[in-house]
Amino acid sequence: MATYAIGDIQGCFQALQLLLDKTGFNPAQDRIWLVGDMVNRGPDSLAVLRWAKGLGDAATIVLGNHDLHLLAVAYGFVKPHRKDTLDEVLAAPDRAELFDWLRHQRLFYSEGEYVLVHAGLLPQWSVKKAAALAHEVEQTLRGKHYLAFFQHMYGNEPTVWSKDLHGMARLRLITNGMTRLRFCTPQGEMDFAHKEPPDMCPPGLLPWYEVVGRKSSNATIIFGHWSALGLEVRSNLMALDTGCLWGGKLTAVRLEDRQVFQISCKELPGSTNWR
Repeated sequence: MATYAIGDIQGCFQALQLLLDKTGFNPAQDRIWLVGDMVNRGPDSLAVLRWAKGLGDAATIVLGNHDLHLLAVAYGFVKPHRKDTLDEVLAAPDRAELFDWLRHQRLFYSEGEYVLVHAGLLPQWSVKKAAALAHEVEQTLRGKHYLAFFQHMYGNEPTVWSKDLHGMARLRLITNGMTRLRFCTPQGEMDFAHKEPPDMCPPGLLPWYEVVGRKSSNATIIFGHWSALGLEVRSNLMALDTGCLWGGKLTAVRLEDRQVFQISCKELPGSTNWR
């Protein structure tokens, strides 16, 4: 049995199928870990969702910001963005079943030395603390008040974690930290204005994983979300968003031996229309 962690797919189903063929993935015995952002901006989000749902227990999935955005659009709280490619999903005959399944996915997952999260973890959060905080959001998404969550999900405030936060402000900060984080201050204040590579880090900010004293540094964090960062495989870090959507690559890592598998996306038909 092997476990393959795969970076942001974002509707690039053809690249995904080629990547799975390259890894030799067998759903009867292997497992897939997805770092989120299964949908949007790419050409075939519906096929990706149906494939992931069809894997059942063979798939472990954490939600990304684009996955949550799809649900907010589906439930009527925001309009699609100009570059969204969600129409096929929104018009699908099985949309209600897909949205209910998506709403029941995780925000965070840990197993052994590994942690799976879409964007990152605030430096104040240990793995144990992050699991508990993610559970708060997951329970809300799966509960009877999920529509209220999507009604108030959008926004950048608050930007600093405090145990005294409550209500939607608390849930929004947890969600933003786990699905939108790239840069923060050494004190853990989140910045959402910058998406550039780490070597172009603005003054006063640094990548979340470089904060000295980060409480989750004893685990290997597997994440995506940051295509400008690209592939990074370190002893306690795996960044897997390699920009397939933008003509880059789709990446998988086999966790047992950390072998990297990649498919170049720029050569696939229609790739220039995925921007």
